[in-house]
Amino acid sequence: MGSRREPRTTYVNAHVGGRLRKRRNFLGFSQTRLGESLDLSYQQIQKYERGIDRISVGRLVHLAEVLDVPITYFFEELSGLDESTPKVLKSALKSDKSDTIPADSMSTTETLELVRAYYQIEPPELRKRVFTLIRSLTSREH
Repeated sequence: MGSRREPRTTYVNAHVGGRLRKRRNFLGFSQTRLGESLDLSYQQIQKYERGIDRISVGRLVHLAEVLDVPITYFFEELSGLDESTPKVLKSALKSDKSDTIPADSMSTTETLELVRAYYQIEPPELRKRVFTLIRSLTSREH
């Protein structure tokens, strides 16, 4: 008789699940809506987000496509990397550090509302002009 292992939440699974939850909330998706787009139940999405179930590489690629993020998004801000961390993951994370925005500011209600409002601006040409205006206001050349 084989013994059945209890599910174990690991640090990496919990981190990836947390990033999944953050992006889903950012986009305004419910767990049900995200699950439907992946042909999964909302309960499975809950298990992924809590780190109870490990997300396979294939599923992670599909999630990245649905959530419109690079696959490295799920590993951003992952601390505790050591010599056992695969070199491929370490180099991918190092090369994707282009922005200098504090991590916690990306999950605030104000940021989420601002981004949602921005993407509701029509037509796209006007949205681009708003973007240009904001960039000019935050220019470091003052």
